[in-house]
Amino acid sequence: MAKLTKDKVTSCLKGSALTLATLAGVIGGVIFGLCLRTREARWTEREVMYVSYVGQLFLRMLKALILPLIIPSLVAAVGSLDMSISGKVGGRAVGYYMATTVLAVILGIILVSAIHPGKPGNQGDDEITKVGESRNVTAVDTLLDLARNLFPPNLVQATTQQYRTVLKYPGDNAYTEAGGQQRDPANLYTWKIDGEYTNSMNILGLVFFSVFLGVTLAVMKEKGKPLMDFFICLAEAMMTITTWVIYMAPVGVFFLIGGQILEMEDFSVVAGQLGYYFMTVLVGLFVHGFIVLPIIYTVTTRKLPFRFIANMTNAFTTAFGTASSSATLPVTMNLLEEKNGVDARISRFVLPIGATINMDGTALYEAVAAIFISQVRSMQLSVGSTIAIAITATAASIGAAGIPQAGLVTMVMVLDTVGLPAEDVTLILAVDWLLDRFRTAINVLGDSIGAGIVYELSKADLEETKKVTEGGFEAVPMTEIEGD
Repeated sequence: MAKLTKDKVTSCLKGSALTLATLAGVIGGVIFGLCLRTREARWTEREVMYVSYVGQLFLRMLKALILPLIIPSLVAAVGSLDMSISGKVGGRAVGYYMATTVLAVILGIILVSAIHPGKPGNQGDDEITKVGESRNVTAVDTLLDLARNLFPPNLVQATTQQYRTVLKYPGDNAYTEAGGQQRDPANLYTWKIDGEYTNSMNILGLVFFSVFLGVTLAVMKEKGKPLMDFFICLAEAMMTITTWVIYMAPVGVFFLIGGQILEMEDFSVVAGQLGYYFMTVLVGLFVHGFIVLPIIYTVTTRKLPFRFIANMTNAFTTAFGTASSSATLPVTMNLLEEKNGVDARISRFVLPIGATINMDGTALYEAVAAIFISQVRSMQLSVGSTIAIAITATAASIGAAGIPQAGLVTMVMVLDTVGLPAEDVTLILAVDWLLDRFRTAINVLGDSIGAGIVYELSKADLEETKKVTEGGFEAVPMTEIEGD
């Protein structure tokens, strides 16, 4: 057994300094928020804003890196891959994403059916009530919007906005328009269809365009080299800036968590049915993230996953603090390349796609939430309805943007599948802000393990092709995050 020396301990602490500091920021933020809540007077909205202000600045910096990091990294990664293996890499990534998402949904359905958190016996004396608002939308419209955003009509607009269908309420009484269209207030499918652009980056459309631009540059070969060199240089510059921003993670996460704790109305709501629901989701996320995914990694790569996962700790804590898998993308990408040695061509190709379509935690949560709400409403679900929930939760998770609480929007689509009103999504809002952070961490874990698996499976292909020429696209040789 290797002797434990002072130098080894010092080296270990130095190498994990930022990870430990970020973890301390999460724990410290919870304690900080709880201490501030002991004040007798109620905290005003402005005072909460002051508390979380530093954290919001950190989150804004991370979000500012998304666009200039994803596009050049993805273009450079795809353009640097040989076209003979890019299809294999993409196929492996998508295959992994679909398999793990389906497994997450199945696990969620099994747990919520076994624990049955929505049964009256778990309710206690208090009855959970609806809070907040929800948007009327159908499952068909949500899926069609997913395809629409895949092909943005204006790439500049796609950097700040994405399209969504809006159904206009026809009024309390059904009526027939001049053209003979029957409008039924009780049937969403008969409402007038309109559309609007919301202030949210269309990541799906930008990723789709970047992949095709990368493929085009790879096909152009020497003619496309000047533009490729530009994207490679820009990607390296953005990764360097990312390293600097990551240093602020412990402080930013501390104030983000503290402010969120202050915003919570009443801890007593996490009891009864809502408490059982909360624990059901947490158990599902833990089993999927730390049992199912590691087993898949071990079976596929024939390597133990412990070191790989431990090296990604800082990404998980950042995901928990920001509640955004997209905002965590720069951190995840950096750690995969620097800590786990994943080829930059693989990480920068696989991760942006994963952050867009691979939402294991969200898929599990939506399946659990839909069945939980049906249990609260004493609604018996048939086998067909349960299968429909599984399929819809999988599709909805793919369409969920990597932003805080985006799952609530697609949750409406799942509820519509079993005939539950959209307003019922507000039953779970009291604890959703906290669950959102846990499921985001699992989303990031799934993306990371996926990149690791695809890299291990693609090693032989990467060795054979030797596509990277002199000055080609390689991992960014930058200083270790921890300051080595």
